[in-house]
Amino acid sequence: MTVTQPSILKVLSGETLSVPPVWFMRQAGRYLPEYRALRATTSGFVDFCLNPEKAAEATLQPIRRYGFDAAILFSDILMIPLALGQDLTFAVGEGPILGELPDLAVMRERAPLAGEALQNVGETVARVKAQLGPETTLIGFCGGPWTVMTYMLNGKKAHDRSLIRSFVYEDEVRVMELLDIVIEASAWYLKKQADQGAQVLKIFESWAEGFPDPYFDSLVIQPHIRLIERVRALGVTLPIIGFPRGAEARCHDYIDAVPVQGMGLGTATPMTLGIELQKKVPIQGALDPVVLRSGGKALDAAVDLILQSWGQGPLIFNLGHGIFPDTPMAHVEQVLLRIRG
Repeated sequence: MTVTQPSILKVLSGETLSVPPVWFMRQAGRYLPEYRALRATTSGFVDFCLNPEKAAEATLQPIRRYGFDAAILFSDILMIPLALGQDLTFAVGEGPILGELPDLAVMRERAPLAGEALQNVGETVARVKAQLGPETTLIGFCGGPWTVMTYMLNGKKAHDRSLIRSFVYEDEVRVMELLDIVIEASAWYLKKQADQGAQVLKIFESWAEGFPDPYFDSLVIQPHIRLIERVRALGVTLPIIGFPRGAEARCHDYIDAVPVQGMGLGTATPMTLGIELQKKVPIQGALDPVVLRSGGKALDAAVDLILQSWGQGPLIFNLGHGIFPDTPMAHVEQVLLRIRG
């Protein structure tokens, strides 16, 4: 019996499909009533992410409801600080709060053990893979090294990105040392996900915008190169999607340097830029989650523009950022109908 390759893997190998595969960032989440009911069974968000049964169920919910072409692991990019020994909590209305940064030497010792420290996440991957049909791709992920390190250094002021740039200017040696630790831990974490059944890996560099020269190279491009090289050295051969969110002006620099098999594009990406990038690598994105929430004719027009502009090359249809919690479910169905007919 011949097993058909999942559509997303076809695209990431460079194939153009007449109907592009589709999945959405944050497709598992608060806009789904079944997710809200499940989430209410556990008080702490970290505990929820580390519960394989519940995290697997959250991952699978949008697949059952919509039949997306990929399931993405339900977890959080801040599992790495946790694996390195940094306290992590999520406060209602405040987001993540991280404790005091552990000693660098201690974290360096813990970095190669990150996969084992996050064994529960590996079990989630295995549970999801066992329940997915062969047509649905399972995507694992980690946060980009810069983004994760930003949270780690900022602690209770996790969202103040100006602080982290101050760290770079004032103590670049320490920043680079911490980056190396995060890269090593992330590589082992991705290996754990690959070993447990992930078929694609994604690097979410959520805070990749706004770098003056030459820091985009030293803090985004070079760490991504080193992370992928380390993942490959650990024996992982899965396709990898890079997503330097907000770095549209540097996309060509990124693609020309970083050995990814796919490129995630944010909402500010010009259609012409996507066409240019598509000549180099399969692309993914970049529907505005605001128009997804708004629906109507504007949503149809936005979907059509992406399909008309990028549908002639290898494309995975996705959002440029995650689904808003107040997005009507009917609007997700509207997009799928528009794409699939």
